[in-house]
Amino acid sequence: MDLGLAGKRAIVTGGTRGIGRKIVDLLVAEGCHAGFCARNGDEVREVAETLSGKGRVIGGVANVTDSDGFRGWVTATAEALGGLDILVANASALGAAASEDEWRVGLEVDVLGTVRAVEAAMPYLEQSDAASIVGIASTSGVNTAGGVRAYNGLKAALINYLSGLSTNLGSKGIRANTVSPGAIFFEGGVWDKRKREAPDAYAAAVARNPMKRLGTPEEVASAVVFLASPAASFISGTNLIVDGAATTRVQF
Repeated sequence: MDLGLAGKRAIVTGGTRGIGRKIVDLLVAEGCHAGFCARNGDEVREVAETLSGKGRVIGGVANVTDSDGFRGWVTATAEALGGLDILVANASALGAAASEDEWRVGLEVDVLGTVRAVEAAMPYLEQSDAASIVGIASTSGVNTAGGVRAYNGLKAALINYLSGLSTNLGSKGIRANTVSPGAIFFEGGVWDKRKREAPDAYAAAVARNPMKRLGTPEEVASAVVFLASPAASFISGTNLIVDGAATTRVQF
């Protein structure tokens, strides 16, 4: 299936590890010119070098909580790409507690980081004939299983925000969706750490999943890239759950 991504221009936040990295990889493999950012300069350089020669790839060191600096990076990257068709807001604080500090950090990274990205990208998306925004949420935002965490509420807010964008930007031809991953395993990630430090909790998560395994970043990236692509041109305002049927509710 041709996703229609050849020559499209994309920006991905948090693009050097896990899900974000695989999104960048797949966008480039599909023919996109891509800009991505993260806070770790060494990781940014490694990804940029790996993808060099596969299209126009621009890596940048940026922190989504630095409003002026981050907005400037989005603007400069969109200019360098010659415009912008796709924005993927992936950066997350991954807060695991419910303290005031966790709420504050998560709000700055997950919610306001996405808002900043959208606002900075909007002048360029408005000029695109295939504009798409995808936010990375979580099944934690639609499911109350587990303890109370700031992360859960913040991801729910993100789903609501993108849904509102879809309604209000539709007349401009700009689509907005979210993808909500479930438990996703990759080396160095949250579930890798849990497997080593809390093996019983890891085993229980695997057992709860109807597919008896955790997901992969590639599986989430495939969903994100499809939603971002012209192949999904009439899909907007949706929250696509990628969790192997672990979320036990009727999705409507």
